[in-house]
Amino acid sequence: MMKWKRSAAVLAVLCLGLFCGYPMVNAQTPAKAKKAAPAEPKITVLNPLGTPPPIKLKTMAPRLDSLDGKTIYFVNDGYLGSDNVLYEMMDWFKANYPKTNLVYKRKGGMGFAAEDPALWEEMHQKADGMVIGLGH
Repeated sequence: MMKWKRSAAVLAVLCLGLFCGYPMVNAQTPAKAKKAAPAEPKITVLNPLGTPPPIKLKTMAPRLDSLDGKTIYFVNDGYLGSDNVLYEMMDWFKANYPKTNLVYKRKGGMGFAAEDPALWEEMHQKADGMVIGLGH
């Protein structure tokens, strides 16, 4: 126990010497350290982000009164694994809404931001509702 206390005391003295001797390692006298640095010229900085335009909110599509006889499109945007989720959802719809027509489509283009005008036009003509798998 005595050996441990002596080791702790030696360690404490070494730490104090290290932290108290820091200005000497820097080789600066206290007078040099207290001298004021020359004044830097002031500059003006502007925010490059600016002000974004206001967001225009759109209302959601009206809810379908029933799914019987309706055509629901399940659209995959190409994100890995979203096809599996959409197939599982379609299986659930087949079991719970057997009178609903289900259509699976893969959207053209890369990612969710790409447009697919032909698919949008097809859904505009034939779909009553849509589920899209956007990935994360």
